[in-house]
Amino acid sequence: MLKLLGAKPLSGKDTAHVLRVLDADPVASCMIAARVQDSGLDPRSFHGEMWSRGGPDESLCFYGANLVPLLGSVDDLRSFADRACRGPRMCSSLVGRAELTLPLWDMLEPDWGAPRELRSEQPLLATSTYSVFPPDPLVRLVHADELDVYLSAAVAMFIEEVGVDPQANDGGRGYRRRIASLIAAGRAWARFEDGEVIYKAEVGSQSASVGQIQGVWVHPLYRGQGLGSAGTATVVDSVVRSGRIASLYVNSFNWPARRAYSRIGLEQVATFTTVLLD
Repeated sequence: MLKLLGAKPLSGKDTAHVLRVLDADPVASCMIAARVQDSGLDPRSFHGEMWSRGGPDESLCFYGANLVPLLGSVDDLRSFADRACRGPRMCSSLVGRAELTLPLWDMLEPDWGAPRELRSEQPLLATSTYSVFPPDPLVRLVHADELDVYLSAAVAMFIEEVGVDPQANDGGRGYRRRIASLIAAGRAWARFEDGEVIYKAEVGSQSASVGQIQGVWVHPLYRGQGLGSAGTATVVDSVVRSGRIASLYVNSFNWPARRAYSRIGLEQVATFTTVLLD
């Protein structure tokens, strides 16, 4: 009967069931699994909804700041699209496995309009072993009193990668809080030279089994010197040392980054798609 009625939000009583399903695809589901592990499915703390059509074993989709399809058939994706179009759009992007995200976007585009950017092929990389590339001993955890200088590098990275200023909407308060929370959690890494960040990365999402690295950036004046490989090797080794799989995803056209990650020993386990919306 539930299938006939379309996608429905799940509730706190479904948390354990959802976690079991996400655990079957731990690398691709890391962003959402980390959120469910931290907050359960209570909408007051989850900051979004988890949808299903027929139960978590058959279909799953997260809807919040991002729209993330996690499991389902074409009919399930159509039910997610129908539900997403019922009210004002909440999300700023779609992201997830390409085989789910691309068809979901095809269903949404007639209502939501053309995307700002479609990144259809993003290799999802992972490793459970220490890097085969020598790590950079000068890359370390960022201290709380280094927030301002680290934030400047994070903003530069975001603008270069996403094409928008993360400080535009609220004067940067939300983005500053996000970066400060990662620093406080021991999940922001950098190499400093003369009081300036020349390499940075964060473990943006961390589930019980996976640490997803994001925001990898090398200062333009220091590129081509191997700092990206060595710095990311340091972060990968830290994630692996914690007993987790180290993961990240990269644009298919970013060949310097792909070569750097290959040198480290990260291997492709899936393909992501990201749809950036205005």
